[in-house]
Amino acid sequence: MSFMLALGETEIPDGDPISIWMGTGAALAMALLLLLLAVAVMRRPPDVADVIERKTDGGETSYYVHYVDYNKRLDEWVPAEKISSASADSARNLYSRELLTPGSDRKLTRNLKRRYDEIHHVPKAVEELNPIDQTLEKEHEEKTKVKNIQVIEMGRWEVDTWYYSPYPDEYARESKLYICQFCLKYMKKKKTLLRHRAKVCGTAQERPLSIFEVDGKKNKVYCQNLCLIAKLFLDHKTLYYDVDPFLFYILTEYDEQGYHIVGYFSKEKHSSEDYNLACILTLPPYQRKGYGRFLIAFSYELSKKEGRVGTPERPLSDLGQVSFRSYWTRVLLDILKEHRGNLSIKDLSTMTAIRSDDVVSTLQSLNLIKYWKGQYIISVTPKIIEEHLKNMSSQPYPEIDPATLHWTPL
Repeated sequence: MSFMLALGETEIPDGDPISIWMGTGAALAMALLLLLLAVAVMRRPPDVADVIERKTDGGETSYYVHYVDYNKRLDEWVPAEKISSASADSARNLYSRELLTPGSDRKLTRNLKRRYDEIHHVPKAVEELNPIDQTLEKEHEEKTKVKNIQVIEMGRWEVDTWYYSPYPDEYARESKLYICQFCLKYMKKKKTLLRHRAKVCGTAQERPLSIFEVDGKKNKVYCQNLCLIAKLFLDHKTLYYDVDPFLFYILTEYDEQGYHIVGYFSKEKHSSEDYNLACILTLPPYQRKGYGRFLIAFSYELSKKEGRVGTPERPLSDLGQVSFRSYWTRVLLDILKEHRGNLSIKDLSTMTAIRSDDVVSTLQSLNLIKYWKGQYIISVTPKIIEEHLKNMSSQPYPEIDPATLHWTPL
């Protein structure tokens, strides 16, 4: 059973008082700023966490904790001396607050809360799911509540993991794994990795950025290893070993050592629900470079080659929701700007290969659509489109030239 703890209480070290010369206005302002900062630090509430598990190693006790109101990716082991007990009531009071609508003092109604959750990508609580999903979610939480692998070393990066991944027991007991950045084989020791690199994996012809298609049936071990790595950074990923029905698209960078993976997405070879993407991940060292958007755009270019619309498989992770919504928003706004808004939902879906439901939800989030006489009507002006585009990130990202994509659907 978990219980509430207060972590991170601030200690003010002893020492001689700092004498501040007050002869100028600047010195006075700096003194006041330092005073305000000191007060803020002293009044900072302790972090509240649930203790998930306890272990003792060499006489030292540590606790695995989940911070209340934070994503599981921040869960960690902490030593006993950093923890002080707190009653459940005091912990609740520490974080008690009424949910208000942004920019106002109104409480959220049920409809406003649903709208707020959709815009800010707040996942549903377990109690809000249907009975079958509740059972599955509880089983998932119980199985994955404690992160097993803490760190992986892959190429020149040492990366803290985010979530539990079902590696074989022999490897799952290790706090750190060494992974070959080319074939994705996982090992327990650095010297094993070095021997492996010297004997097995070499370099290839230089291309700065490349995508490789890998068939899960023909390259089963590689794809299984990839899925195990992905699970370290995706909480709700369920595909680990049954990789035969999937194709994997591996995005790589080239350096002096050869091609190494920076991200990937998978898709079913034959999807009855028009899914054009099953799972997507950009490895943490390569995030914020536009690679996630690049992979999403590539998945839709494949859908265009197939002559059909597509949508990602649900549920999406929190970062996946943000990435897809950002991609849909940018693509739809660019097309509406080019055609001055004189398009229907079907037109937009056909031109972009984005499923109509995703087009509608994206335009609704931008308040660019109305429902009138049983159908959706796009309601935009050039000025509104420009305002939305100005608010979007101007970060550069790799572009896809459809003319250079040579690919034939199965």
